Amino acid sequence: MKYQRTPLIAYLCLLPILLSLGVWQLNRAEEKRVLISLKEQQQSTETLVLSATLLDTAEALLYKPIQAIGHYDTNHQYLLDNQVSNGRAGYFVLTPFLLKNENKAVLVNRGWLPLGKSRADLPDVSVATKEITITGRINRFPSVGLKLAGAELPTDSWPALVQVVDTQVLTKQLGYPLWSFQIELDKEAANGFKREWQEPTSMTPEKHIAYAVQWFLLALTLTVLFIKYGFKKQHD
Repeated sequence: MKYQRTPLIAYLCLLPILLSLGVWQLNRAEEKRVLISLKEQQQSTETLVLSATLLDTAEALLYKPIQAIGHYDTNHQYLLDNQVSNGRAGYFVLTPFLLKNENKAVLVNRGWLPLGKSRADLPDVSVATKEITITGRINRFPSVGLKLAGAELPTDSWPALVQVVDTQVLTKQLGYPLWSFQIELDKEAANGFKREWQEPTSMTPEKHIAYAVQWFLLALTLTVLFIKYGFKKQHD
C-alpha cells in the first residue's frame, strides 16, 4: 500500500496532537479529582486558630476552617476590582484583621459588593473596630488570566482599589506583615456582604474525561479515514 507524501505527513503530524490532547484531558481529570478530594478532607478537619506560629503557606492550609481573635483595621481596606457575580461587575472587600496581642494581620474577604454608578462611587465598607472572633476558611486570593503591569499596586486613598493581591506590596503600604492567604468569612458571620464561597469547580473530572474520549475518537476517525484513503489510492 503506497501513500502520497502530503497525506502521510499530515496524518503523522495530526495523530500525535490528538492523542496528546486526550492524554492531557485525562491528566486534568485526575488533577480535579485530587483537588475535590483535598477540599473535602480539609473542610472536615478541626478548626484552626490563627496565630503567628501557624505555618504561612496557602497550599498546606487550603480550605481549612479557621478562627481568629482580634479586630478589623477599618481605616485601611481594599476593594479587589473586576469581580463578577451573576453577570454584574463589582468588588471583593478585603479588610485587614489584626490578631490580638500580635503585630500581624490577615486579609479577610468579607464578600462581594456591586459596582456603583461610576468608578468614583465607592461602596460603604465601614466596620466596627472592637475585638471580635471571626470564623471562615483559608483560600488563595482570586487570580487573573492576564496580569497587567502595575495591577498589584493599590491606589493611595482608602478604601484602596487593587487589581491583583500581592501581600508583600500591601504589607509595605500597611506597615505590618500579612499572611500570604485570605480568610473567606463565613456566610453566617456578621460584617459581611454577598458571600458565595462554594462555587462549583470550573470543569468536573467527568467533563474532562468526556473531552478526552472525543479527542481519542477523532484520532481513531483520522486513522480510519487515512487507511480508507490508502486503499482507495491503491485501487485507483
